[in-house]
Amino acid sequence: MAEYAFVASAIYLSDGSFATQLIAPSTITDEEETGAGSTTFEVGDTLTYGTGFSGAGDVTFVGTATFEGHIYFYAELQFGDTQIFGNHFPPLGFPSNLSDFTLSPGVSFPVCFHEGSGIATAEGQVAVERLTIGDAVLTSEGDAVVVKWIGRQTVSTRFGPAERLMPVRFAAGSLGEGLPHTELTVTADHGMLVDGVICHAGALVNGTMITQVPLAEMGQTYTVYHVETEAHEIILANGAPAETFIDNVSRRVFDNYAEFEALYGDVPEMEELSYPRAMSARQVPALIRERLKAVDAA
Repeated sequence: MAEYAFVASAIYLSDGSFATQLIAPSTITDEEETGAGSTTFEVGDTLTYGTGFSGAGDVTFVGTATFEGHIYFYAELQFGDTQIFGNHFPPLGFPSNLSDFTLSPGVSFPVCFHEGSGIATAEGQVAVERLTIGDAVLTSEGDAVVVKWIGRQTVSTRFGPAERLMPVRFAAGSLGEGLPHTELTVTADHGMLVDGVICHAGALVNGTMITQVPLAEMGQTYTVYHVETEAHEIILANGAPAETFIDNVSRRVFDNYAEFEALYGDVPEMEELSYPRAMSARQVPALIRERLKAVDAA
């Protein structure tokens, strides 16, 4: 059973405005979860208040929020209001609304393919959500490697991620040489291999052929997927080279982490490919920026 003790709760209305702060030492628990993963909260878990807190009932865990170095639990009450739970009293200067937070679904931000992304396999292109453990996917070098696991993560858009973490859409041909061959949407921190550099998608946004996807297009929630192979690989998504899962992001962020734990338990850290990595726009080499500008102008 997962359990979290807290001493303060800040209550927000459904429009994100601050309502009040309550000080009431208590706990929230996930009483339904047993077995693998039972000591963790996952997005979508139904939690129950312990004694010491009145006027509330079951809540749904949505994620965590960070403010001034403190991590707060973020949950939605059944009647539509929202609460932030923390193991610290909210400090002076507590934000006036939820948009002041860096909001994180689960433990960290998603780094995945959007539903419908076509992954090259030995049997042809397959939508990422249809891949299963044991399928053979093709690397950018043409080798077949076996899918070890497909991580699945549900992302809530109600209070939207920070701008730099919005999904990124690559128009057909936006990376040059006709790649991707059809429109591709990934999360902002997903790595794309461009001219020998793993560039996070958000670092490549140019406002024209590589754009941030308005969250209004994504619905209240959307699902993203990550492909894990035994080693860190570069595979093809809609023809464009993109990285497989690398464990510099915890597998616990995925909705189906318990599945991985049951199958594999503790595993050694993965070895990352030797390509340099550009996580922000200023880290993208000038030659790559100039080439993509030329593609954009063509």
